Amino acid sequence: MLNIIVTGASRGLGLGIAGKLASAGYRVIAIARRESEQLASAMREMGSGQGSSLHFKPFDLANIPDIPPLVKGLREEFGPIYGLVNNAALGTSGILATMHDTQIERLARLNIVSPLVLTKYVVRSMMAEGGGGRIVNVTSIVSFTGYSGLSVYGATKASIVGFTRSLAREVGPLGINVNAVAPGFVDTDMTRGLAGQHRDQVVRRSALRRLADIDDIANAVEFLLADKAKNITGIVLTVDAGSTA
Repeated sequence: MLNIIVTGASRGLGLGIAGKLASAGYRVIAIARRESEQLASAMREMGSGQGSSLHFKPFDLANIPDIPPLVKGLREEFGPIYGLVNNAALGTSGILATMHDTQIERLARLNIVSPLVLTKYVVRSMMAEGGGGRIVNVTSIVSFTGYSGLSVYGATKASIVGFTRSLAREVGPLGINVNAVAPGFVDTDMTRGLAGQHRDQVVRRSALRRLADIDDIANAVEFLLADKAKNITGIVLTVDAGSTA
């Protein structure tokens, strides 16, 4: 059973990705600060013990110095790491001119520095096993469309796109594929609670006249991890129902 690390997997998109990959036959190691009831329920459904397809490891990715021992411990407990899905991120919004410096630093730390350092040690682990593996970074269409009030968030997500493309060239000779998925406005409980007019405007802007949902994003991640994508690397796969078409 191939091991996949999914960060930010206690709820929402991360949990959807983790559940999809576990159902597809991977052993998923879900990382988040705390275990949510939704994640606990998903783990109960998939059984318990070492042979289970879904496991939880509590970890605060803001604690960057503790990332190397985290990866070492996961490798010792579960064996070789085949894939990493960098999904965890802060979505803090705010106008740059009024955003507190500590908020900017916090966004940059969790959305940029943390996934870079985590990927570094996962890639080292892959190299120690003889190469081969998959990295999927979750970015956002905001990284290339821009959005008022999301300049800092957009900057962090744009950096992940550059990271994806450059790392793909660095580790490609080792047989490691590196790609990104860029979700658009996703149909979730949160967006279903938006004012009807705002939601309708978003839907009308999309080519398909609807929103993508969590399952759509999870399917894209699953595809990029699978053998069917063995010759795909360094790309950003946009899943937004045609909002940026």
